[in-house]
Amino acid sequence: MEKKFYQLIEHTADIGIRIEAADLKGLFEKAAIAMFDIMAQRLENPGRKITTLKVTQSALDLEGLLVNWLNELLSLSATRGLIFTGFRIDDLNEKRIEAESEGEDIRGFKVSVEIKAATYHQLKITKTSFGWLAEVIFDV
Repeated sequence: MEKKFYQLIEHTADIGIRIEAADLKGLFEKAAIAMFDIMAQRLENPGRKITTLKVTQSALDLEGLLVNWLNELLSLSATRGLIFTGFRIDDLNEKRIEAESEGEDIRGFKVSVEIKAATYHQLKITKTSFGWLAEVIFDV
């Protein structure tokens, strides 16, 4: 079994994650990958087609930006029938993100958890001596 780069946080009715990264781009990428990793597991599907979408979000602060980013990905996943599997962040500051997200047809996955939204509940983004730490709770 593959070792996870994130930790699940125990929460009564929802699911939370704790992630660490050397920089903000890595933190935002890992948060998105963890969210879709929790939601769905790949089925055997050797001929998968990749759809790339440009995603741009803004917010008043870093916490709002992370929530907006994750919720926009959830929205695109639902409306386009995709599970996102890769991310390239082109530009990121404390109030804006521009990225390319690679998604695959949802039929190539077993969806086990329906995440409705990333929430502000107990949301934490902290600069540490090694880089960045984030904790996010998802409404399921």
